[in-house]
Amino acid sequence: MDQPTRTEERLTELEIKASFNEDLLDHLNQVIVRQQQEIDWLLREVRQLKQHLPDGNSATAQQPGNELPPHY
Repeated sequence: MDQPTRTEERLTELEIKASFNEDLLDHLNQVIVRQQQEIDWLLREVRQLKQHLPDGNSATAQQPGNELPPHY
């Protein structure tokens, strides 16, 4: 029994695939954590920007059609 049997070869291949899948899963989890941190940061930024607006209805005053031309 010097040569591995086909079953042993298949088992070895499955173990290798499982190992690669675990590494990939760890990497994807890290990506998800980083993306969630970025989303949280962006949400905080949006909230801060909303707080700096004069009031909730002034968004219409900032539309280009309501602005005076620069020569006035």
